[in-house]
Amino acid sequence: MPEQVRVEILPNRSVTALFYPAAAQDRAGVTLILAPGAGAGHTSAFIVNLATGLAARGVHVVTFNFLYSEERRRIPDPNDKLEACWHAVIAAVRQRTRASHDGLAIGGKSMGGRIASQVAAAGIGDLTGLVFLGYPLHPPGRPDRLRAANLPDIKAPMLFVQGSRDAFGTPEELRPIITRIEARADLYVVASGDHSFKVPKRSDIAQEDVHRAIQDHVAAWLRAQVAVRTAR
Repeated sequence: MPEQVRVEILPNRSVTALFYPAAAQDRAGVTLILAPGAGAGHTSAFIVNLATGLAARGVHVVTFNFLYSEERRRIPDPNDKLEACWHAVIAAVRQRTRASHDGLAIGGKSMGGRIASQVAAAGIGDLTGLVFLGYPLHPPGRPDRLRAANLPDIKAPMLFVQGSRDAFGTPEELRPIITRIEARADLYVVASGDHSFKVPKRSDIAQEDVHRAIQDHVAAWLRAQVAVRTAR
């Protein structure tokens, strides 16, 4: 079971974070902080399933709510408040994991990942990597409004998990952008997946298998980044 803690963001205002400990055997040596998308908190079925699955694969996982979600407001906070939330959670996790010397990775679903990319681009110290789950490259139907200007400023390796039918940016739209990034940027395509990685019912693969494949790939990718850093 995850451990629940409170993280203070502003005086007298805090958010809930959940710490999912990695399975005792064959730990990956990394903690991944995951933020939810704009329309759901960190107790959504997708985030809980992902965090539980990654923990079972040896990755420590921390999830959290943004302030607006914690306070049961529907409209996301402005960027500066979303970033402030990220900074506070990162500081709390670093304080908690300092003795373990584990690496730290950040990311999240849709908006949660986008804000993580902004925080990383501005500089927050050493990161093992970033994991973007359905990166919102642009609003649906507005490919002219790209949200990628900050990506080249990120120094850590990045993993983009993108559904082939994602209305917020298809893999074909992402590829020419990430190939120009100096840092390592990998793309894992969820065949027939939409922005939430849902596949059509007529698909040859079950939804549970889609989620398991994502968890397998994210865990393996994080382990590979830890191995690269260890070998330096």
